Amino acid sequence: MNQNASEAILLAIESSCDETSAAVLRGDVVLSNVIATQAVHQQYGGVVPELASRAHQSNIVPVVHEALTKAGVSIRDLTAIGVTQGPGLMGSLHVGVSFAKSLSLALQVPLIGVNHMQAHIMAHFIRQSEAFEIPKLPLLCLTVSGGHTQLVLVDEHLQMKIIGSTIDDAAGEAFDKAAKVLGLPYPGGPQVDALAESGDPTRFVFAKPKRNGLNYSFSGLKTSLLYFLRDEIKKDAGFIEKERIHVCASYRKAIVDYLLIVMRDAIHQYPVQSLALAGGVSANKELRRRFLALGEEMAIPSFIPDFEYCTDNAAMIGIAAWYQWQKKEWADLSMTPQPALKW
Repeated sequence: MNQNASEAILLAIESSCDETSAAVLRGDVVLSNVIATQAVHQQYGGVVPELASRAHQSNIVPVVHEALTKAGVSIRDLTAIGVTQGPGLMGSLHVGVSFAKSLSLALQVPLIGVNHMQAHIMAHFIRQSEAFEIPKLPLLCLTVSGGHTQLVLVDEHLQMKIIGSTIDDAAGEAFDKAAKVLGLPYPGGPQVDALAESGDPTRFVFAKPKRNGLNYSFSGLKTSLLYFLRDEIKKDAGFIEKERIHVCASYRKAIVDYLLIVMRDAIHQYPVQSLALAGGVSANKELRRRFLALGEEMAIPSFIPDFEYCTDNAAMIGIAAWYQWQKKEWADLSMTPQPALKW
C-alpha cells in the first residue's frame, strides 16, 4: 500500500439516500465524481426507501466503473475504499456498504466508514489546485440539508462539535413542504429557490420562529405558511397561482433570515478563523448570497463548496476518507450501516 498521502488513491461511494455516487481521489484532489440521480421518486413527491435501494443496486456497478474510467485509474491502483456508513436510509446505505466491503476484501485494501454529515463539511477541504484556498481552522459551519440543520464547530479536521441543531423540521424539509402545498414538483426546495428569484421577498411576512439558544425550530414557520395560504385561498381561490413567486420569495427570506441570525449569535460566542456553508440547501441562491455578505460584514473569510459538492456526492466522502486514512481510522468487515449515525 502506498503510504505517501498525496499519492494515495481512494475510491469513495455514497448511497445514503437517492443518489448513487462514486468518486476517485488522489490525495485531496478529485479525479472524478460521478452521480446518478433517481427520477423514479418524482411521481411520489418524495423518496421511497425501497425504490431507492433497488435503484442503488442497479446503479452502483456502472457508476463505480465510470468513476474509475474518468479518473484513468485501474481498480488495482486503489489504496483504500471509503463509503458512507450513515446517517441515511438503511436499505440505501446497505447497498453501498456491502459493495465497499466486498471490494475491500477482494483488493485487500483498507475499508473506511464515513459519517455523511461530517463529509458535507469536509467538502471544503477538497483542493482543486495548488493555489486553491481552503478554510483555516477553527471553522464554524452551517450545515443545511434535507434532514439536518446544524451549527458545527470544527477545531481540527474531523474533530467537530455540534453547537446547535434543529429540534424538529430541518430547513430543507421546510422548503420541501412549502413546495408541496404550493403545487410544485419534487424535489421541491430547488423549485422554491428558482421561483423566488423572480418574486418580491417583502410582499408577505411570516411568523418569526422562537429563539432557543443556538438551536433551530422550523415547525412554527411551516405552520405559519400553511395558515397563511388557507386564509388567503378562502378570500381568493386563485391566490397561489397569482402570488406563487412572491410567496416563494418571502418564505425563502424568512428561512434565510432565521438561519443566519442564529449563526451570527454563534460567531459572537465562538471566535473562529473561517465560516463555511455546507449541505444540499447550501445550493440555495439567496442563502449563498447572504452568507457571503455576513462573512464580509464580520470580516471573516467565508467558504461555500462548488455546486457539485453541495448535494450528496462521493467526492465529499472521499476527502473525509482520505483524512481518516492518514490517521488509520479504518473499519473492518464487521462494519454495518448506521442510519442514525452520530459523532
